Amino acid sequence: QVQLVESGGGAVQPGGSLRLSCVVSGSMFSNEVMGWYRQAPGKQREFVARITRVGNTNYPDSMKGRFTISRDNPKNTVYLQMNNLKPEDTAVYYCTNFDRWGQGTRVTVSS
Repeated sequence: QVQLVESGGGAVQPGGSLRLSCVVSGSMFSNEVMGWYRQAPGKQREFVARITRVGNTNYPDSMKGRFTISRDNPKNTVYLQMNNLKPEDTAVYYCTNFDRWGQGTRVTVSS
C-alpha cells in the first residue's frame, strides 16, 4: 500500500523559513514524479512545485525564488524548502506522486 507522510509544518513569523518533508513507502519512489500542493482556508488546492525522477523542477511564477523542491531517492523522501514566508503562504501543504496524496502538514505564517 502506497503511503505518503508529510512533516515539518508549523507556525513561523513572516520572513521565516520551513522545510517540509514527505516520506513515501510502498512505491518505486525513484521512478516517480513528485509534487507539492497547498490549500488555504476557503480556497482551492493549488500547485506549489514539481520534481521529476531525474531532478528537473518547476514552480508557479509566484513561488519561484522562495520555494525549492528536492528529493533524496535513497531515503524515499521529497522536500520543500520555503524561505521568506508570507502570511499568504498559510495553508495545508500536501505531497503527491500524482496518484496518491498525503494527509497534509499545516503551515501558519503570522506575526
